Amino acid sequence: MKKLSWPIKVFFITFILAAIFSGASNLLADLNIIMLVIALIIVISIGIVFDMIGVAALTSKKENFHAMASKKIKGAKEAINLLNNSTTVASICNDVVGDICGIVSGSLGAILAIYIAGNSSLSIVISTIIVTSFISAFTVGGKAYGKTIATKYADKIIFRTAKVKKVLTFK
Repeated sequence: MKKLSWPIKVFFITFILAAIFSGASNLLADLNIIMLVIALIIVISIGIVFDMIGVAALTSKKENFHAMASKKIKGAKEAINLLNNSTTVASICNDVVGDICGIVSGSLGAILAIYIAGNSSLSIVISTIIVTSFISAFTVGGKAYGKTIATKYADKIIFRTAKVKKVLTFK
C-alpha cells in the first residue's frame, strides 16, 4: 500500500501546481508581449533551478551537514532531512516541477507564437518553429549548464535550499 501512496501524492501535487502555473499563464495571455516573454523566462528559469536542486540532492554529501549540525549551524538539520529524502526531493524537483514548467512554457510559447504571427508577416508555422526552438534551446541548455553547477556546488545548493525551506515552512 505504501508503494501506491507516493504516486497518489505526486498526482495531487502535480495537479495543484499545474493548475496554479497554468492559471497564471492563462492570465498572462492578455498581457503585452514583453510581459509574456518575461513570464516565459521566469517559468524556464524555475524549471532550471529546480532541476539543479534535484541533481544537488542526489550528489550532495550528508556527512558535511552532520558536521555542521553538530556545530548547531542553522539549516544543517533541514539539509540532512532533504538528503535523507533525496530521491523524493529529486523526483519532485526534476519530474513534478520540471515537467510542469516544461508544459507551461509550451503553453506560453503557443500564446507567444500566435501573438507574433498575428502581429507580423510570419506564418503561424514559422513563428511556432522559432518560439519552440528558443524555448527548447534555453530549457535544455540551461538544464545542462545547471547540472554542471549542481554537481560542483551540491552542498551549497542543498544548504541554501534547506534555509529557504525552513523560512517557507516557518520552522
